[in-house]
Amino acid sequence: MVDRSVTVLGRQGCPACRQAEADVQRICAELGVEWHEVDVDTDPELRAEYGDRVPVILVDDVEHGYWKVEEQRLRAALTS
Repeated sequence: MVDRSVTVLGRQGCPACRQAEADVQRICAELGVEWHEVDVDTDPELRAEYGDRVPVILVDDVEHGYWKVEEQRLRAALTS
């Protein structure tokens, strides 16, 4: 399997971001994939690009989805 990485772009106080992080954490733990979170409000470029769509899920630094985790689709991307 190819090494993959997942990033959740979100912001403090965002309930949808907390849910996406929990979903990503669970899925990545099951698959042995590294993941991390980034607060878009700490970087003006990220806030301008993604701020109105958080949470945004990146797989290998490429946008995979936003607003919610589509579990089957994320699993497929991480295991292909």
